[in-house]
Amino acid sequence: MAIMEQQSKLEVEDVSLLVVVIDLSTEQPFLQDDKLSLTHYLNAIITFINSHLMLKACNRVAVIGSDYCRNKYLYPDEKNKLNIRQTDSQYEMFTLVEQTIRNNVKSFFNDDSSKDDEDEPSKLPSLISGAAALGLCFINRIEATFMSKDNLNSRILIITGSLDFSHQYMSLMNVFFAAQRQNIAIDVCSLEAELKLLQQGTDITNGHFLLVPSANLSGLVQYLLWVFLPEPPLRKHLIVPPPVKVDYRASCFCHKQLIELGYVCSVCLSVFCKFTPICMTCHAVFKSHILLPKKIKKRKVNSGSPMSVSGSMRSK
Repeated sequence: MAIMEQQSKLEVEDVSLLVVVIDLSTEQPFLQDDKLSLTHYLNAIITFINSHLMLKACNRVAVIGSDYCRNKYLYPDEKNKLNIRQTDSQYEMFTLVEQTIRNNVKSFFNDDSSKDDEDEPSKLPSLISGAAALGLCFINRIEATFMSKDNLNSRILIITGSLDFSHQYMSLMNVFFAAQRQNIAIDVCSLEAELKLLQQGTDITNGHFLLVPSANLSGLVQYLLWVFLPEPPLRKHLIVPPPVKVDYRASCFCHKQLIELGYVCSVCLSVFCKFTPICMTCHAVFKSHILLPKKIKKRKVNSGSPMSVSGSMRSK
């Protein structure tokens, strides 16, 4: 009876589900400057995740790793489950989360190093749009197991050090509006640049964007605990950094630059900075209605009338 009462209390109590998307691209500037930065990077994220689990016994978490060509669940790992026993008086759940994430990150980089192709696509930023879409799918799967969705507070945190995601404009916008419809907040912690596109996503979903300088990577855990550990409804009662001014300019599909005025494809909604007769995305053919200045027609002068008048005047 006591176990059933405890389980019913967990179902009634609000559960916080956190999905953390980790950018594991080796092209991130802070990883190229110092290889030991990856250790501080993972230590801060694992500490933040364990702090989230420590707030409530019913809290849940999922971790997704992302690079330029793939996305992978780092936790939970249904295929390789670890049997963890209590060591050094540490809570078993914390040990399970830490070892699972570290083992999957190690296998993530080992699989990447086994590839022989050294092409230019490896310099592209991570597929954050796909990882965020996986996070939405995970949240939907967890929500299906709950009697009432009001008892589940879900959010996504993206931690990245990449510089640009303009080539994922359409995919990210689809993710942002899907999260907005499901009332899921998307937070972004950037380690390098003011990512205009991700700033738009945080503003659309009522999340928070924070720029952490890569030089202060040792203090990353303090930023994560201070800003992103409280849930969005609680942040209005805390002193957090003010929201950034969001630039809502669209990114053109041809040059990947932010523009104020452009041309939009009526079929796939692709944005271009210059007029093109054929859409580069869906290959739709446009009809050009360019208005050219009309030529002014000169009025023809009747050459017979002046002669007749002059003739009549001479006759007189």
